Amino acid sequence: MSTNRRRAESAVRRHTTRPLPTTLWFPAPDQPDAVPAAGTVLPHWAIEKIRTEFTRRPGQAPAPLLKLSVRDTAPGMDARTPVITYTDGTPSRLSMLLAELHPNALPTPTDSLPGTVGEMPGAMDEGWAGFFHRAHRLLPTDGLLLLATRQRRDDGILTDPLGALIACARTAGFRYLQHIIVAHAHPAADRLIPTPPTDASPGVTHSDLIALAAIHHTAA
Repeated sequence: MSTNRRRAESAVRRHTTRPLPTTLWFPAPDQPDAVPAAGTVLPHWAIEKIRTEFTRRPGQAPAPLLKLSVRDTAPGMDARTPVITYTDGTPSRLSMLLAELHPNALPTPTDSLPGTVGEMPGAMDEGWAGFFHRAHRLLPTDGLLLLATRQRRDDGILTDPLGALIACARTAGFRYLQHIIVAHAHPAADRLIPTPPTDASPGVTHSDLIALAAIHHTAA
């Protein structure tokens, strides 16, 4: 093998992107509330698991979790977005947002997500671009934005919005960390029994949870 070929193959190996970790979450076999309520994305057990996995850090008080239920991205969406705060009562700076993105509010494959407005990106922007920029300004460096959503059918075709959402989040200053699949099924012996949400598209038996970290560049 020539020296140039070995160098080229070595460069390819160094620059090949390693796949990011994907984790599967299942409800307990006897979980009484395994199905998310209509109009929501995650069941109660998954939110409690988020609090266990993400808000508790060794030697520190649990971080508060602010859950946003985003049901549309029309002008004034912030005023219409229901908010629930999960906390242990200890005052703490906000460092974690959980945004439940209802499938009806998700962009279609033809939507153009990334974008900026004026001199302050996202300051007056509408839709998903503005949402991600505002979320980025709320979070400190390495603060977490958790996106919970699921696929839907458009004209009979199952569409996956994750690629477009992650691209928009990266434009706003987030780093993609992890993909968690929240199964809408419970184990029974050697089988999985599907328990899809009542308002899910046919054939959809899981939701997606994406973990993103905020990046803030400081002046040298």
